[in-house]
Amino acid sequence: MAEQTEFPFDVIADDEYTRLRALYEPLTESMRRLIDVGLRTGVDAAEIETARAAIDAAAEVLGGVRHDTTSTLRHADTGRPLAWANPAVGLRNPIAPPMHITHEPGGGCWAEFTLGAAYEGPPGLVHGGICALMLDHILGEVASDGLTKSLFTGTITLRYLRGTPLGRVRAEAHVDRTEGIKTYARGHLADAAGRTVEAEGVFIMPAWARPGGRASA
Repeated sequence: MAEQTEFPFDVIADDEYTRLRALYEPLTESMRRLIDVGLRTGVDAAEIETARAAIDAAAEVLGGVRHDTTSTLRHADTGRPLAWANPAVGLRNPIAPPMHITHEPGGGCWAEFTLGAAYEGPPGLVHGGICALMLDHILGEVASDGLTKSLFTGTITLRYLRGTPLGRVRAEAHVDRTEGIKTYARGHLADAAGRTVEAEGVFIMPAWARPGGRASA
């Protein structure tokens, strides 16, 4: 099997990023709204058929030029990757809430976002796997210093304290310690009443990103 190497990135200047964000972000918001109303609609059969035809027509338009893969960009000024297909933060992914993550100068990061009907597991509560997704991402964000370091999830352990109600949620994460190629991070999800899920994870630098390209754990 071929040795895995660093993922390729297309570098994008700030003005081009701003242009593309202004173009695609409203489209993604419209698709998020479509997902939500599709889950909640109570219109009659004729209106459903009308809506379906309109959706299919829009899909034909958007599919007129189609890329085989999604592109991962790197911002020229900040060095941050812009993974627009990411299911937690992707600007162009309508299943992402999205999480707009703030990194504090002294370390740690947080995000506040809304989880609506598309994320429901038990009635009125967020699906446990969605909680895991959100925590895996924000722990990875803090461990990798805003995704500027190449680290991958080794393990993540969750403790579900109680159900997470649908609605406004806050996620927080911080680095606990770093030992060689491993970074240990902790975090949690919370609603207005307090924590709902706690998590800890180990994030590992792959061999190709280590000094010299090869290192032992």
